[in-house]
Amino acid sequence: MDDDPLIDAIRRAVVAAPEDVTLRVHLGRLLLDAGRRVEATTEAAAAVAVAPDDAAARALMLEALQPDATAGPAAPGPDDAATDDAGPPPATGFDWHAAEQQVEHIVEPAFVDDDGPDPNPASAFSVERAGVRFADVGGMETVKQRLTAAFLAPLANPELRTLYGKSLRGGLLLYGPPGCGKTFIARAVAGELGARFMSVSITDVLDPYVGQSERNIEAVFRAARAAAPCVVFFDEVDALGQRRSQTRSSHVRGMVNQLLTELDGIDGGNEGVFVLAATNQPWDVDPALRRPGRLDRTVLVLPPDAPAREAVFRGHLRDRPVEGIDAAALAKRTEGFSGADIAYVCEVAAERALMDSVTTGSVRLIGMADLLGALGEVRPSTGAWLDAARNVVLFGEDDGTYADLRAWLKRSKR
Repeated sequence: MDDDPLIDAIRRAVVAAPEDVTLRVHLGRLLLDAGRRVEATTEAAAAVAVAPDDAAARALMLEALQPDATAGPAAPGPDDAATDDAGPPPATGFDWHAAEQQVEHIVEPAFVDDDGPDPNPASAFSVERAGVRFADVGGMETVKQRLTAAFLAPLANPELRTLYGKSLRGGLLLYGPPGCGKTFIARAVAGELGARFMSVSITDVLDPYVGQSERNIEAVFRAARAAAPCVVFFDEVDALGQRRSQTRSSHVRGMVNQLLTELDGIDGGNEGVFVLAATNQPWDVDPALRRPGRLDRTVLVLPPDAPAREAVFRGHLRDRPVEGIDAAALAKRTEGFSGADIAYVCEVAAERALMDSVTTGSVRLIGMADLLGALGEVRPSTGAWLDAARNVVLFGEDDGTYADLRAWLKRSKR
């Protein structure tokens, strides 16, 4: 049967403006009035797909899918043959399931069955391969020895571990001035262990909704246990586990309590989970976090010594165009510089060479003059931290936690 001229004209208009819901609904109404229910359903479904909340489109869909009780049976057309076999509609209510089956080739279903919670939900916290090892860390021999005793030696000697009853669980707190490689050494530990690595900061955990921060901490440990052996690294742990005596926020206290619960690892659940934490302010970390079985060992990460500074210079200049660089001489001139300070010196030197090349129109390599000039502009950033640390050691409570720091300050005459 040929289309009605009006229907044909409006159909062409719909083809020209497929997003016009009002026009498409009008076409559906004309088709429905003409007894062409399947075509009307198609137009209604297309309108709902464009504007799911449009009342006229939804009303047209309902009317098109529900046969007219006053009308007699229509002669089956080629489009109606498949739907006639579906049987009579339900006596009461509207059968959404049957309706979705009729239009499933046009639009996605509006309702789906809930099969219950996923028994293995995806975690928002992902683990990764560390990619570095101790060989990539310049200097820091004392730190490496402490980490070897805590984690690496027991893992590499399972017989001795069993003999001495040494568990593969535990935590360690790295503290020291900012920019001295605490995160890098944590990655190197994971690389030496052959374990996966997960880095967690306060922004990954903190949530404004009550109880969600605690659930985030639980999710961190659940993901780590599933990926064991795994190193979990909490950066700036003083923000996440700050002293509860210094805050009245129930939000913060809840996070600390949850972290304590997860570190305890009920029923040995943390076997193969190695917890490392880093902070610039260890005196602000809740004392309960440093009790035995938790972050019970502390390692001081100091500004790099001369061999380490030389290695840092070589690492940051390796992929840059340089000539005549004396890394040992630069290391001697950068006493008290952190690794981040040295990286910035290299960046400033590269900028000087780049701007000179732009000005002269001749590209040149980075030389010692650029690095020495950069050293004249950059000052070590560790001074403020060392001053604060000295005050804590001299005038704060001394329970032996900062013995290494006290000895170093004495040797360096600070």
